[in-house]
Amino acid sequence: MKEITALELKKLIDKKEDLQLVDVREEHEMEHCSIGGELIPMGEVMDNLNLISKTKQVVFYCRTGARSGAVCQILSAEGYINVYNLKGGIISWSNEIDPTVTKY
Repeated sequence: MKEITALELKKLIDKKEDLQLVDVREEHEMEHCSIGGELIPMGEVMDNLNLISKTKQVVFYCRTGARSGAVCQILSAEGYINVYNLKGGIISWSNEIDPTVTKY
């Protein structure tokens, strides 16, 4: 599984790279915090493959990186070569990039 750190993701965002950011948490978790990206809860990913780019770099994230890592492994097994897990999830983003992002 390919991973990307919060710092690496921030650099890509700052450079306005053409990537897709996907939040695999549940909708109620977005009430706590978000770093952007479109919401496709983990349990709905396989039913929404049409929403996931096969050409852009796609970065998946969740709270800690566990659920998004599982999604990346599944998609990699399905032939996606452009998927990356945000290592450490939103917690890592809050610790390394933006402390105003609520940890829960």
